[in-house]
Amino acid sequence: MTESPSEAPAHRDFLAENAGRVSGRVLVARPADRAVGLMARLRASGAEPVAAPVTERLPVQDTGELDAARGRLARGEYTWVAITSVNAVDALLPQGPGFAHLTLVVRARWAAVGPATRRALEARGVRVDLVPETASAAGLAGAFPRAAAGNRVLLPLGDLADDTLAAGLVAKGWAPDVVTAYRTVSRTLPDDIRRQSFDLVVVTSGSAARAIAAQLGPQHVVTIGEPSARAARAVGHTVVRVATQPTDGFLADAALIALDDLAHEALDPKENL
Repeated sequence: MTESPSEAPAHRDFLAENAGRVSGRVLVARPADRAVGLMARLRASGAEPVAAPVTERLPVQDTGELDAARGRLARGEYTWVAITSVNAVDALLPQGPGFAHLTLVVRARWAAVGPATRRALEARGVRVDLVPETASAAGLAGAFPRAAAGNRVLLPLGDLADDTLAAGLVAKGWAPDVVTAYRTVSRTLPDDIRRQSFDLVVVTSGSAARAIAAQLGPQHVVTIGEPSARAARAVGHTVVRVATQPTDGFLADAALIALDDLAHEALDPKENL
């Protein structure tokens, strides 16, 4: 019997032992410029990856709520800011001339859901005080300390985010201020990609899992974490592996082991009965 995806860790020994030996076509559901490291790791081990986004981030149509939250942040009205994605960093602290971050970042403590989000914040001069061991909204809520009633936390989220983080913070005595910082919309895959078949699809969000299902039908997928795995299963995908950490290295490990799993199943369909 095989391990379930959530129980199966990605082993770096596998990469060392199988460099150049793994084969299979992999669709990475990300923009190419945000998939460079992952694509390089997959190619180095023999896979044939293609990157194409199935969702895109758009600004909110009315920025009034977000602008007001920035004002409260600059006035020191928040004890913490909790960031759950690089997209939220981009929306709250946009880069470009005429936008100064210093007055925003020094008035509160900052929490990041995972290493990529932490790096994005640090690139804007933010000192990150909290990163949970489990990179998810639930993990971030669990890592927060308890608070005196009324202490406020700014949560700049996407329009599709659920209430996991906010509810977890309320349970610990915090007063979360949920602000829609950006919108996520589906993006149609190019025709040449839609005509291809893939052995595996890498998805890094629930919205990407849903968009893949809508455009390509159910697929064998590797996901960046358990929330995206649940979303993938809900729309009919077969989740072969779940990355144990939300990084390119662990995603690549999970994808390559998944390809190896699928190859063995094709050779011996009874192996996993």
